[in-house]
Amino acid sequence: MDRQKFGGVLDFAIEREKEAVTFYNDLIKLTKSFDIMETIRTIELMERNHIKVIEKMKSQEIGDVVIRPVNDLKISEYLVLPEEKAPYNYQDLLINAMKREELSHKLYVSLAEEIGDTEVKKVFQKLASEEAKHKLTFENLYDNDILVEN
Repeated sequence: MDRQKFGGVLDFAIEREKEAVTFYNDLIKLTKSFDIMETIRTIELMERNHIKVIEKMKSQEIGDVVIRPVNDLKISEYLVLPEEKAPYNYQDLLINAMKREELSHKLYVSLAEEIGDTEVKKVFQKLASEEAKHKLTFENLYDNDILVEN
């Protein structure tokens, strides 16, 4: 991948992260539980940090990267995105959040597979791992709050 295409990919990733920040800010406004609000705020802050990490990659400032394995409940793989309507109910919001994180995870896995540079590959793998953690957070909420009720 040439430098110009790589820069375009990073710009795309930054835009996806900015969309995630906006999504989570909107989600916080609709959440009634303080604990869930705090969980979403933590994820929103992580998404903001992803923007900084990717911007550092653009200027070739890559530091040490530690990647930890993440469990996957695979709940979102069996769910369909709710119709675009307002207002979403809690279940719709969780499904939407899971699907967003699932897509972000797939994006970073794909980017990691295409990159030859080992340091950059590790950064994309780390970002994929963090998106998988976010997805797991929402899957756990769904499992505990929605599936228990059913």
